[in-house]
Amino acid sequence: MRFFWTLFWTFLLVQMLTYVVSSMIGIAFDFKTGSILGVAATIVIFIVTTILPEGPVEKERLN
Repeated sequence: MRFFWTLFWTFLLVQMLTYVVSSMIGIAFDFKTGSILGVAATIVIFIVTTILPEGPVEKERLN
């Protein structure tokens, strides 16, 4: 379920970003470009979350 919601929100936000940017620079909105970028961003998010550690690492005490 976590993967679905990550894909859903990333896809939605990237589509909105693509629409706004295309409007600002004066070109036509392309759904396909936003879809590709949304899927790519989701994959990058999944890769980054697997690489990063889950919590702070405790330091060893030197005696």
